[in-house]
Amino acid sequence: MSHPLPPLPPLHLFPTLVAVGRRMSITQAAEDLFLTQSAVSKQMRQLEEAIGQPLLVRGHRSIAFTPAGERLFQSASSSLRQLQETLALISGQQGSHCVTISASVGITALWLLPRLGRFQQRCPDVDVRVAADNQLHSPHAHDIDLSIRYCAAHDAPPGSIRLFGETLVPVAHPSLGQLRLDSPEQVAAQVLLELDLPHRPWLHWHGWLQAKGWPTSSAQRMLRYNQYDQLIQAAMAGQGIAIGRYELIAPILQDGRLVAVGDMDHSLSPYSHWLVQFAAASQRHPDAQHGALARFAQWVQEEAGADAAASRSAD
Repeated sequence: MSHPLPPLPPLHLFPTLVAVGRRMSITQAAEDLFLTQSAVSKQMRQLEEAIGQPLLVRGHRSIAFTPAGERLFQSASSSLRQLQETLALISGQQGSHCVTISASVGITALWLLPRLGRFQQRCPDVDVRVAADNQLHSPHAHDIDLSIRYCAAHDAPPGSIRLFGETLVPVAHPSLGQLRLDSPEQVAAQVLLELDLPHRPWLHWHGWLQAKGWPTSSAQRMLRYNQYDQLIQAAMAGQGIAIGRYELIAPILQDGRLVAVGDMDHSLSPYSHWLVQFAAASQRHPDAQHGALARFAQWVQEEAGADAAASRSAD
């Protein structure tokens, strides 16, 4: 005996949920959707009412998913991506000249997107689709060709190509003055911008302080963010000091929007950034050795190599 499925909320609300989840910002999601902030907020509340439980924890200037919100976002994001891919395939819009790459929100915003213009100039015949979210996709996912994965070497899938490691350095906006974090007292006097992400102690201030052999304090003034690009935006707005990931923010340091206020450290982070080619990519790209996929993968490696060289020369 079959059981009727529960009624779905209005389907037009799910793209809003995905846009909010990918940006973790009502303002930026509204820009992506070409809607007003109030319209996005209203749609999120409509979805919460239809489901019967909260999806977002709303702070003064930040939002975060509840456990239910995170679970629904991951499902909706994956479903929408698969639907977009299928529509592109049956309409003939996606073929061997379209490459889909997945990366975290932070890597996409800070590293990939600012560089894509150079690839478009080199290969104007190749369309690039960027799937930005923090979900860890299986290398067997059918709708993704490449992924930039942030992980330890033993967690990188077989055949992955190491792009670059991770160099950490405290950074701040020049308006904060001639800062230099050379003592615990100097750290205690500052507002610290913290990445609210578990299991990454090297990206947290307590890990940085412990590596220095300096005391940590629960009384330390902190602002917390759950997306790394938001944390960097806050640093550029002069809100405090962030732990900079040099390979992601090198252009921002080079043009002076942020300045280093401590020493660079190559040893704190055990993670690197890896280029992963997904199993189904060869089925969509029969010319994978010489076509769009190969050209894009080669370009990513060249960009990463240039950044690694810049990191070494910056020491």
